[in-house]
Amino acid sequence: MANESHKSSPNPSLLAAQIAGMFVVFALTLFLAAGTVAWVAGWAFPGLFLGFVVSISLWLLKNNPGLLTERMTGVGKADQKAWDKVFFALLQLAFLAWLLFMPLDAVRFHWSQAPAWLQVGGAILLLCSFYLFFLTFRENSYLSPAVRVQTERGQTVIATGPYHYMRHPMYAAVIPFMLGTTLLLGSWYGLLFALAIVLGVARRAVLEVRTLRAELPGYDAYMAKVKYRFIPYVW
Repeated sequence: MANESHKSSPNPSLLAAQIAGMFVVFALTLFLAAGTVAWVAGWAFPGLFLGFVVSISLWLLKNNPGLLTERMTGVGKADQKAWDKVFFALLQLAFLAWLLFMPLDAVRFHWSQAPAWLQVGGAILLLCSFYLFFLTFRENSYLSPAVRVQTERGQTVIATGPYHYMRHPMYAAVIPFMLGTTLLLGSWYGLLFALAIVLGVARRAVLEVRTLRAELPGYDAYMAKVKYRFIPYVW
C-alpha cells in the first residue's frame, strides 16, 4: 500500500545534538579502546556513518519530516511495547560492546590481522548497506525505531519497494552493515559479536510480527504474499 509523508516539524537542535552525540560516542569508544588516533579505519567508519546519517536526515527533513520526527522521538513512547524497551536497550549495549571490542582486537592487542583489500571491501559493503537503508526509508513513512503501531499517524501496511520482496528490509540491511563494519575495522573476532547482534535483531523481528499481526489491519494478508523475513528464498 502506498505511504504518505505525514508532515510534522522535527526539532533541528535536537537532531543536531543527536547526530553530534552519536559521532562523539562512536569516536571515543573506538579510539579509547584502540589507544591511538593514528588508525585510518577507525576514522573511516564513523566518517562514513556520519555522512550517511547527515545525508538521510537532510533527505527526510525535505521529503518526509514526519518520519524524521518519529525516528528522533519514537523510542520510549507510551505505546512502545514493554518487551521492546528492554530489547532495544540490550541491543544498544551489545552494539557499543561490539564497537569497543573491535579496536581492542585489531589495534591494541593485534589479535586479528586483516589485509587492506579486505578492509576496502568492508567499506564497500558498508556503503551497500546504506543504500538498502535508504530504499527502506524512502518507501516506509512508518519506519519507527520502536515496536509500536502508529495509530496517530494512520499507519498502514507497506508492500512496495524492498517490502515487495522481504518483510523487514531495515533489519536485512543490518547484515551487510555489521559484516562491512567488522571487515573495515579489521576484526575477525568482531564477526562473532556481529553474529550475536544479527541473531538478536532476528529475534526482535519475530516478536515485532506478533504485534503487527495483532494490531495492524491487513498485515496477515501481506504475510501471505511476502513469505520471507530478511533474505528472499532463504528466511
